[in-house]
Amino acid sequence: MTLYSKIIGTGSYLPEKRVTNQDLADQLAAKGIETSDEWIVTRSGISARHFAEPEQKSSDLAVNAAKKALEMAGLQPNDIDLIVLASSTPDFFGSFPSTACIVQKKLGMTNNSAAVDVQAVCSGFVYAVSTADAFIRAGVHKNVLVIGAEVFSRILNFDDRTTCVLFGDGAGAIVLSASEEPGILATKLHADGRHSDILSVPGSVDGGAVAGSAFLYMDGPAVFKLAVSVLEKVAHEALDKAGMTSDQIDWLIPHQANIRIMNSTAKKLGLPVEKMVVTVDQHGNTSAASIPLALDVAVRDGRIKKGQNIMMEGVGGGFTWGAVLARF
Repeated sequence: MTLYSKIIGTGSYLPEKRVTNQDLADQLAAKGIETSDEWIVTRSGISARHFAEPEQKSSDLAVNAAKKALEMAGLQPNDIDLIVLASSTPDFFGSFPSTACIVQKKLGMTNNSAAVDVQAVCSGFVYAVSTADAFIRAGVHKNVLVIGAEVFSRILNFDDRTTCVLFGDGAGAIVLSASEEPGILATKLHADGRHSDILSVPGSVDGGAVAGSAFLYMDGPAVFKLAVSVLEKVAHEALDKAGMTSDQIDWLIPHQANIRIMNSTAKKLGLPVEKMVVTVDQHGNTSAASIPLALDVAVRDGRIKKGQNIMMEGVGGGFTWGAVLARF
């Protein structure tokens, strides 16, 4: 019997605090920094985003998304035998204990299931799904909770209008389960560390103090150029691996970073924009959470239906990129 991994549940969570472009423009204006709703929308397609409260951590957002995914899947937390959590904003400085372990605790799990964090920035969810898929296909795990969760508002420099307006907080989750029916059809991952400096948080710990900046840095033009060059290619690699063509894609769910990058990718794949799920306008860039957030929105509003083919792809700091082709 051939084993596949199949998505049987999705979930998402956004913090209650919704911040519009005008809210941010007013905040920056008080510091003498000029921006506007038109400036932000024109360059990114973003109109609003959500920010976590000071007491909320990535694990809190992740748990809320995970509960919804488990409910849709009809499973209890102790039915999960592996948690793979993607995040660039872990609960603890130094990244341990892992946020996945904290999520396990907050879900009340007592079955000693494996739990691990994955760090590939905005490609994190794609990396996490590929990891979970490999474990399931190998027969090592049966039910895997895959989560992307971020509180990027904690690492934004609100004196830099070019980055602080782009990101938001949120979490998305899926349950992958072993199945005889095809689910994840193909995955493809890449990285090129030669571009590690174009998107980073360049601070480091030196003698108990942070050396360098603890805020996100992005070379926007360089990221844009790389993103548009690799997203089409990795999508075709996944399609080739599955023996499929782009006209068999029912829905494209790209990383929700910039509407211009997203539209360019759809055009290069020969897909109408109507086949692309877009949430960047209301969520901003939620990094590892963006793809599962968008997936859950489209599943719950009825756009994505059983048997349809979904292309999920992302790019992130590292520089990392990858794609997952799945049949829902």
